[in-house]
Amino acid sequence: MSTTDFQRAREELGRRLREMRSESPHGRLTGTALARILGWPQSKISKLENGRQTPTADDLRAWVDATGHPGAYEELHARLRGFESEIRSWRRQLARGQRPVQEAHNAAQASARVLRAWESSWVVGVLQTPDYARAILGSFAELHQSPRDIEGAVRSRMRRQAGLYDSGKQYHILLWEGALHARVCPPEVLAAQLDRLMGTVGMDTVRLGIVPLDAALCLPPGNGFWIYDDRVTTETWHAEFWLEGADTLATHLRVWRMLHQSAVYGAEAQRVISRVRRSIST
Repeated sequence: MSTTDFQRAREELGRRLREMRSESPHGRLTGTALARILGWPQSKISKLENGRQTPTADDLRAWVDATGHPGAYEELHARLRGFESEIRSWRRQLARGQRPVQEAHNAAQASARVLRAWESSWVVGVLQTPDYARAILGSFAELHQSPRDIEGAVRSRMRRQAGLYDSGKQYHILLWEGALHARVCPPEVLAAQLDRLMGTVGMDTVRLGIVPLDAALCLPPGNGFWIYDDRVTTETWHAEFWLEGADTLATHLRVWRMLHQSAVYGAEAQRVISRVRRSIST
């Protein structure tokens, strides 16, 4: 589902909500009257009906009860699940903290056999040390003002690394050299993270490629993404996208392969990591 498809689905849900308000068995309700019944600002009614705000499941339950259509809840909730399964806002996902998000990725990676990643901003979670993960997760908790369940989220992320020792899996991971330089954590933590990466090179289940800063590129680095078999996940500052479909998969595979052409592996990758490691004063 693209962002345009998501917005269209949200607008269609809004039209259905407006229809229910207009056809209330209690008599036609105005938006103002419904807002008064629900104890909501009238602007929320308008935003929901015009597809400018995504309702929660609780919003839908309150709406059907207030408009006299309790039997419509399952239909509306199914619509909501349908488009939210693709675009998941961080505000909603992090309402219960970061651990549930980590567990969702753990499940997705556990069920996949071939995993491909491109990351230009930080070291991917499955290769992180606990201290590096703690710094990354802490910065996002601060950004989104989410519950600070950092230690639980770190433990969950570390459990994901069991897949690295599963002979039935193959990880094809590409990292932009810039991600190795990024001071997203204290210098000593970054140094230990780079040491961890050095040890990853040569693992049976992992093919780690580094795209050097001075490499000729077929494409700009762009945003990072994972491909879990035939499903793509990527993220923005606002939301996480879980995408399916032949066209989506083909595009991301093509991007990955074009970036792969600029990557170095094995001893060359270790030399790049070592060069960055030597530049860090701890």
